[in-house]
Amino acid sequence: MKARALVALNVRRLRLNRGLSQEKLAYEAGIDRSYLASLERQSKSPTIDILDRIADALGVHPFELVVQHSKRAKAPNTLHEGRKRAPLKPPRRG
Repeated sequence: MKARALVALNVRRLRLNRGLSQEKLAYEAGIDRSYLASLERQSKSPTIDILDRIADALGVHPFELVVQHSKRAKAPNTLHEGRKRAPLKPPRRG
């Protein structure tokens, strides 16, 4: 598995295991939520400093973000409460 994919999978797995949203983890790590989302989608490569901040926010050693787990381990599910859509507004009359 490529390093970028490995980091993305591990960050997402650890985040979801702790019940953290992307917003909460990004805030705790001092990074932008959209940047964290890009890391999880494998469209950005983090620096060592960013990996260190994410690991610290997750309460793990940075090597946990790059270690390859069993090939049989499945990808984590999303959080159930996730982002909520804004309620639909009734059409304006008049």
